[in-house]
This record gives sequence, structure tokens and C-alpha cells, in this order.
Amino acid sequence: MAYLTSISSSLSIFKNPQLSRFQFAFSPPNPLALRPRVQILSMPMNKSPSLVVVAATTAAEKQKKRYPGESKGFVEEMRFVAMRLHTKDQAKEGEKETKSIEERPVAKWEPSVEGYLKFLVDSKLVYDTLEQIIQDSNFPTYTEFKNTGLERSDKLATDLEWFKEQGYEIPEPTAPGKTYSQYLKDLAEKDPQAFICHFYNIYFAHSAGGRMIGRKVAEKILDNKELEFYKWDGELSQLLQNVREKLNKVAEEWTREEKNHCLEETEKSFKYSGEILRLVLS
Repeated sequence: MAYLTSISSSLSIFKNPQLSRFQFAFSPPNPLALRPRVQILSMPMNKSPSLVVVAATTAAEKQKKRYPGESKGFVEEMRFVAMRLHTKDQAKEGEKETKSIEERPVAKWEPSVEGYLKFLVDSKLVYDTLEQIIQDSNFPTYTEFKNTGLERSDKLATDLEWFKEQGYEIPEPTAPGKTYSQYLKDLAEKDPQAFICHFYNIYFAHSAGGRMIGRKVAEKILDNKELEFYKWDGELSQLLQNVREKLNKVAEEWTREEKNHCLEETEKSFKYSGEILRLVLS
């Protein structure tokens, strides 16, 4: 931080405009010293400044600003931001007030099979979109995430076929799913940092809170049947860890501004996903 120290114009050094140097005399710590210590400060020729700028950068200012979770990798930064957007009922780190119906505790939900089917159909459209973008892309940021084992599209297709066999009519995708799908397509073309934010939140949220919702809904309307949507081939914890490492690797190439832009997209991810989740209660 810079501090400005005023210097009186009555000092003799300013009476001669040709002076290029001036001296400040400081009292020595030993009174018996024969002469004072002198600090020499260079000044421009033919100028009579009234201020001297003294740099005083503190250790705290020299230290790089740290972001919550940064020391553990960028995925931890994304997790920290996402958890803050939960309610207290949803997560202990949550800071959001409960406002919409889907934010209430799942135990208080009154889902219907018809509404749940809408949710599954719209979810499949979103996963179809994500996974098609990743599979078709040659962009290095996206190719890292091909065949991670977290893919859900085929699992959802199996579940919807099961519902059809039970005599249920499978609905067409609704506005929330269509809107989110198109938004992801647009992001993938022009904004990879924002796209990766949605990729992370969609897959990781489903592996945590999504599974809990699936169990609770199955208890209420499916006689505890566990859908394929909530099953993975392989150890889920290891699959998630593999993707964490890939996400951290990709983010190492980003500037701090690009990382912040990715984090700022989290709220939109929650907004679009919340609109689809709300279909369960429709």
C-alpha cells in the first residue's frame, strides 16, 4: 500500500531548484555517535515536489488471494459454491432460504407417477444433450470427459422402457428440459468454462442428492423399486474421483478470471435443474 508524506516547502532543499538529491537526518540510536545516519532519496532535476511516495507493502498484500477450496483443487471451489446454494434442509453448508416447492424436505413431497415420468423424460433430454456434445467434440476440454462411467442416458432409456411395459404412457419432453438442452448446446459452442460448470453440477448432484430423492420417491410411488437411473457400473466413488481429477486438470489451464466465470454459472445450473426437478411434483 502506498502512503503519501507531506514535505514543507520551507525546507532548504526546495529553495534551490537545481538540487537533484536531498537528505533526511535521523537521530542515531547512540547519542555519542559523531554523525547522523543519512538516507539518500533521488529526486528529479528542476522539480519541487510537495509529496514523497513511500511504498509500504505488507506481507498480507504480497500474499496471493485465496478462494474457498482453492488449495484442494478447482473441483472443491465448485463444490463450495454449489453447497452454498442449497437450503439448510438440503445441506448443512446451505445458505439459501426455502422458497420453491422442490426445495422443501423430500419427506413432505407428494409426487405422482405422471410427474415423475415428466422429470425422467426431461432429464434424459438433458443427459442426451450433454453426452452427445462430449462424444461428438474434438475440443480437448470436452474430450477429457468421454466415457467416464457417469453417463445416464442409456440408464434412463431402460427405465422409461420399464414404465412403458407397466402400461404408462411416456410423455414428450416439456419446456424445462427443452430450454435447458438448448442452453447447453449454446454454451458448448461459445463458453466452455460455463459448460463445464453445468457438466459438474448435473453429474455430481445426481450422484448425491439425486440418489436420495430417487429413494424417497420410490418409497412413495414405486413400491421401493430402484431405477437404473440410480445405478452405476463400477464403484461410484472411484468414478467420481476420476472425473474430479480430470476437472482439476482442465481447470489448471484456465486463468483466474475464467475460473471465476465458471463458478458464477453455478446459479444458472441450479435454476435450470430446479425447474426440471419441480416436474416430479406436477
